Amino acid sequence: MIIFLIVILCLAVVAGIYALSVNAYIVNSSEDQILTAEESAELSDVDCILVLGAGVHGTTLSHMLEDRVKTGIQLYELGSAPKILMSGDHGQDDYDEVNAMKNYAKEKGIPSEDIFMDHAGFSTYESMYRARDVFGCKKIIIISQKYHLYRAIYVAEYLGLEAYGVDSQLRPYAVDTNIYNTIREFLARNKEFIYVRLNPKPTYLGELIPINGNGDITNDKEGA
Repeated sequence: MIIFLIVILCLAVVAGIYALSVNAYIVNSSEDQILTAEESAELSDVDCILVLGAGVHGTTLSHMLEDRVKTGIQLYELGSAPKILMSGDHGQDDYDEVNAMKNYAKEKGIPSEDIFMDHAGFSTYESMYRARDVFGCKKIIIISQKYHLYRAIYVAEYLGLEAYGVDSQLRPYAVDTNIYNTIREFLARNKEFIYVRLNPKPTYLGELIPINGNGDITNDKEGA
């Protein structure tokens, strides 16, 4: 019994060291790719500003998602890229992140034709994969909160994209939200480290939608 417990303890220690090492590797490998908004405007030949989805309440953006969209708008206005790609979950008729994101940006004065929607960005991995294979992107600026950017950049670059990130946190979030996100992201980085090596196809692919075209081709609602 004692030997069994020692073996279990040793395995737990090894697993913990492995998880911490993977987490540190992903953070360190992406750190230099996280820029300020002003620094992102100095990049050249960026295909799009990729805004990653988060929760919505009907058509109302959660605080975290509102911060992401606001930051995407800021970068567009700075000239960081000529197009915005809103990538999120629209897997059900009654849950639609991407139209809420696009409508918010349009209300702030961004031309509809410069806003694309990826309705099947169900995960960070799928958003990056589809940015490459559906929208034909090669160089992108990812918008999310900093804790998430490390993993997003890592996945994008593993898939062959040239990727940069801009932190979208514009306000403090609830303490319990920060704790949850920290734990969730630690686990997600370890999962993604293996997942990208398996290289599964996303839930949906489809025909090429060139990111340098008209974003209204991705509209799915009347007057969108």
